[in-house]
Amino acid sequence: MTAGATVRPLPAARRDLGRTMAVALVGLQGHLVEVEAHLAASIPAFTIVGLPDAALGEARDRVRAALLSSGVTLPQRRITVNLAPASLPKSGAGFDLAITVAVLAGARLLPDGVVRDVVHLGELGLDGRVHPVRGVLPAVAAAARAGVRRVVVPVANRAEAELVDGVQVLGVGSLAELLARYGVDIEVPERDLSVTGKAVDAAVQPSGLGDLSDVLGQTEARRALEVAAAGGHHLLMVGPPGAGKTMLARRLPGILPDLTPEQQVEVTSVHSVAGRFDPEAGLIVRPPFESPHHTASAAAIVGGGSGVPRPGAVSLAHRGVLLLDEAPEFGARVLQTLRQPLEHGELVIHRATGAARYPARFQLVLAANPCPCGSASASGAGCSCSPMTQRRYFGRLSGPLLDRVDVHCHVRAVRRADTVLDPVEPTSVVAARVRAAREVAAARLEGTAWSLGSEVPGSWIRQRLRSVPGLLTDVDRALDRGTLTMRGADRVLRVAWTLADLAGRDRPEPDDIAVAITLRAAGATS
Repeated sequence: MTAGATVRPLPAARRDLGRTMAVALVGLQGHLVEVEAHLAASIPAFTIVGLPDAALGEARDRVRAALLSSGVTLPQRRITVNLAPASLPKSGAGFDLAITVAVLAGARLLPDGVVRDVVHLGELGLDGRVHPVRGVLPAVAAAARAGVRRVVVPVANRAEAELVDGVQVLGVGSLAELLARYGVDIEVPERDLSVTGKAVDAAVQPSGLGDLSDVLGQTEARRALEVAAAGGHHLLMVGPPGAGKTMLARRLPGILPDLTPEQQVEVTSVHSVAGRFDPEAGLIVRPPFESPHHTASAAAIVGGGSGVPRPGAVSLAHRGVLLLDEAPEFGARVLQTLRQPLEHGELVIHRATGAARYPARFQLVLAANPCPCGSASASGAGCSCSPMTQRRYFGRLSGPLLDRVDVHCHVRAVRRADTVLDPVEPTSVVAARVRAAREVAAARLEGTAWSLGSEVPGSWIRQRLRSVPGLLTDVDRALDRGTLTMRGADRVLRVAWTLADLAGRDRPEPDDIAVAITLRAAGATS
């Protein structure tokens, strides 16, 4: 620039810029995304920037076709869509509706001031219909926390979005219907309920898991199940085929209390992201139950997939029960991946584009035969497996994994005498005792970060029990002999306090400690 030169202002640019909002989900964490569309007088093109994945990059073709099918023609301009913040990875077809609205606002076909503060979620079909998407509940909840008060969702997701308080929800079945709501003079087709009336892959929570009165005999196993339910403890059941291990495990959710309101939102959000939530049934109230097959991969159990990882069985069982039936048949890699969520109650899945965090605070139930043929018993009668074969088979459950399981139980074969005993307690009776024990524990732990006996650190328990003379003698001896690790000792104390809660005592007694040690060793030694 030469000396004395002046800078002349450029002519005022046309405000061919439209804005609206969407939500990007990374795990269960929702991030508000500003969708900007700029229309420039240049060679016609359609570009999407802001770290879109392949499915999101294809939105330009879906948007063009949906607009044409709805009777709207895009102006012959260069269209640039920016998804801000640009550093946040974005995935899926749920941005289609927001991109379309921003483009139409930039083309001055929609009032920019009206759509700017509205979150739009939905996938567009080539014929202009708005298809449901996953994760609407956590997405709308994130928008509400950010101060958004109006959201537009597919009509099939409307019931799910309305579960969030303080948000005005509009459900639309087609792009033309949305444009008509914004004042555009356009013909609105009738809704096709066969397509828009159901959520994506919706699955009703499993029901009919049975009643405890169906289980004959098994007094010790039923007691172990009750203790596990009362304290939220993990459970290992070992016994021959047909003894009732699976029957008992499937009845564990029935004796657990209903989820708290906060837990209901957590669990429902996970199932929404996974596409396994029926919005017509409302929030999930009962603890979920997951029982994957032993051929399941590590990604199916803990979550994964390309792009943004999806939740696996451990997250779908959050605040509920995860049953691994025939546990030694699962792959060693699958079993080892359980150690992190068992210890921390959450799962962090790392990918090149970022990390997704899912909650995974579940009760693990392992059911196993004592040997490959399943006939091993204390006497060894009827078993064709060598001692080495038995040790190798059960050794698939590693020591570090079993060390994280609080209650070990041997399930004995049912005898004819068990079938003529007096009727056993039904689920409702046992559930009442479990609920009362949990209320006692919650009152004791009020003001702390924990509500269940299984969540309390061992240091907190030992600090309160060391003052009782002789109470921890058996635990200290087991530590000295090496039959208990420090983690195992902590878990014994947690189970002992759960036994005291079930008995209505203020603190564990020596007998509770002895029973807890026995429960810890029963499965492996029988």
